[in-house]
Amino acid sequence: MLLVALVVNPLLVWWKIRRNPFPLVLLCLRESGVYAFFTRSSAANIPVNMALCEKLNLDRDTYSVSIPLGATINMAGAAITITVLTLAAVNTLGIPVDLPTALLLSVVASLCACGASGVAGGSLLLIPLACNMFGISNDIAMQVVAVGFIIGVLQDSCETALNSSTDVLFTAAACQAEDDRLANSALRN
Repeated sequence: MLLVALVVNPLLVWWKIRRNPFPLVLLCLRESGVYAFFTRSSAANIPVNMALCEKLNLDRDTYSVSIPLGATINMAGAAITITVLTLAAVNTLGIPVDLPTALLLSVVASLCACGASGVAGGSLLLIPLACNMFGISNDIAMQVVAVGFIIGVLQDSCETALNSSTDVLFTAAACQAEDDRLANSALRN
């Protein structure tokens, strides 16, 4: 999750705004991610994200839609958890996994994560679905879920911090890119 927060997300933001993304990334992690880490709920962190968007002077019409929507369907952390725990079970059982199958698992986990609720531990209940792709029985899949519950506090806290901070990060990147586009078109005219 740290790789996504500090490498993948900054690359996506840089691609959109063409500026150093790290001040914005670190601000979002500090202001939104810390609160989300302790609440472990994307839905409970919506007011914090709305206040941060206001502080960043983002377009209210944009963030009033994107923040609640992101709290509902932006579950990158859940997708990572589903993928990692499923691959751990597959590896433990000695089932061979090739790259296309791992990529398919990542896509399925990403789609399933959109259905994960914004409450603590919501992603763990989707692990049996992913395990079923490899023919793993529900008994073993539920043992993986049990392992997820054991590490759940730390895992779910990190997952929610990533999800919630990313909501603000990408909203801010989209608003800044739109502001830059409007400024450039005004200069051309």
